[in-house]
Amino acid sequence: MEWWKNGIMKDIILKIYLQPKSSKNEIVGPYRDGIKVRITAPPIEGKANQALIRLLSKEFSVTPSQVQIIKGRRSREKTLSISGSKNLVGLSDRITSLLLRLN
Repeated sequence: MEWWKNGIMKDIILKIYLQPKSSKNEIVGPYRDGIKVRITAPPIEGKANQALIRLLSKEFSVTPSQVQIIKGRRSREKTLSISGSKNLVGLSDRITSLLLRLN
């Protein structure tokens, strides 16, 4: 996977700490060296991963196919890629704004 091409950022990489079987779906805020996210779905048969992708795609106004888990499919600690956005700078600003609001 190429994150940079010709000096231009193609993807945004996020580190996520996932807490499945929570009381609600929410982005909690900064946690360790990433972002903590709570999901109501159980960590069975990829349900929590699917719920995470749906939540992040809705929150950041991208399609679910643009959000990929690139590391940690069976772990609470995940690395995700958000790609294909025509305005990655705007997406980066939305992520920063969200984290500042939650912090």
